[in-house]
Amino acid sequence: MNITDEQKRPILIGLVAFVIGLALGLAYAWGVDPVKWVDQPISATRADLQDEYLRMAIDSFRVNADADLALKRFKDVGSNAPQVFQDIKQRPRKLDSGAISQFEQMLNQKNAFAEAAAAATPAPAKTGTSMFQVALIIGGLVAVAGVAVAAFYLFRTSRRAPEDMTPAQQAAELSRSVEKTDYAAVGAEPPVAQYVTTYVLGDDLFDDSFSIDAPSGEFLGECGVGISETIGVGEPKKVAAFEVWMFDKNDIQTITKVLMSPHAFTDPVFRAKLEPKGELVAVELRKQVVLETQTLQMIATVSDMQFGQGALPNSSYFDRVTIELAIWSKK
Repeated sequence: MNITDEQKRPILIGLVAFVIGLALGLAYAWGVDPVKWVDQPISATRADLQDEYLRMAIDSFRVNADADLALKRFKDVGSNAPQVFQDIKQRPRKLDSGAISQFEQMLNQKNAFAEAAAAATPAPAKTGTSMFQVALIIGGLVAVAGVAVAAFYLFRTSRRAPEDMTPAQQAAELSRSVEKTDYAAVGAEPPVAQYVTTYVLGDDLFDDSFSIDAPSGEFLGECGVGISETIGVGEPKKVAAFEVWMFDKNDIQTITKVLMSPHAFTDPVFRAKLEPKGELVAVELRKQVVLETQTLQMIATVSDMQFGQGALPNSSYFDRVTIELAIWSKK
């Protein structure tokens, strides 16, 4: 078994830890420090022991005639004392019948039979835990352990480290964390549509597109961002330029602008290759790129970016880039 691989399975780890802990706890409770019953009242003992106890009390009263002590010993047997005494009368065995009569006479004088019948048997002073309570505790521990393991597993799944996620998943997380521009707060009209898209190095199939719909639900067009050009060789692809585009249903045309890394923007070869695709724009943080058609206007804003590092020229390809697309319908 590969311990490193097993550590990646939280449910198994939780169950193994619970079983080991339970085994150690039970071994300690029943082997090292077991439950002990001490100083139990005679009323909590077996019937045969109560019988022997009362016989000794009768014999003791015959010798010392201590009525108070004899009455106390009778009451120690509890509410079952009258029945135990009647059994002794019927089967005196080695007891003297005269001693039994004297003991009965003393009890009648003290009204002991009536008091014993009315008294409840005192609850045994337990120092341990019943099996039902043990089962209840174990069941509770199992439930708590199950909930804890499930919660840990769900938390770990929903909060995976970046290295456990694909580039596309990392990009989606970054897009969700971006706070969109509040145009209404700066006195501008709110856009009819607003989107955030992120590219992360390794997402070689990056191509995001979105529908543009009026508040009434009418389809107005589409927009999106995709890979336009790469630099170098090998995998993953080193993206040097992106196409930002918008399609206007009413204008029946697609407007495209090419966002290029600083190196690609100043390289004549790249410029010559990309100029046929649309207007070339050098990427800058917070720079707004405007695309307009007959009835739509879109502002593309680079809200975050980082260039890759390596053997290629500086600022030649993107490690990541986040672009916000805000679209308005022209009046």
